[in-house]
Amino acid sequence: MCVHRAVVDVDVELGLVKVVALDAVQDVGRVLHPQQLAGQIQGGSAQGLGLALMEEIQVKDSEIRNPSFTDYLIPTILDMPPMRIDVLEHPDPHAPYGLRGAGEPPTLSSTPAIVAAVRAATGRPLTHAPVRPEDIVGIEL
Repeated sequence: MCVHRAVVDVDVELGLVKVVALDAVQDVGRVLHPQQLAGQIQGGSAQGLGLALMEEIQVKDSEIRNPSFTDYLIPTILDMPPMRIDVLEHPDPHAPYGLRGAGEPPTLSSTPAIVAAVRAATGRPLTHAPVRPEDIVGIEL
């Protein structure tokens, strides 16, 4: 299980979002390698950030409309904010060595945390991800 707290800066005139903090608390079962664990949590969180603000496969009439992967945005290290990570260690009695998955849970909780932070900052009724600039500005394209 993983939970996130996101803090965002939003330019409501341009519809731009910068995630300035993304903190995670995760129950990982038993920690075997702390550095690799931190990397898994950071990587999953980065994927969630991409899903919240950047990545989108555009489909119309059952056809993918993205021209190429050249303009398919994914987050880079420059998009990632500082992260505070708290690890809860409750070994799983039914898993080898008491382990739990560490990379997937952050992907699931970081996306809604970021979208909720943008919603709270703007007051806009955001109902999907990724959040596009026009969703924030209120222009339909």
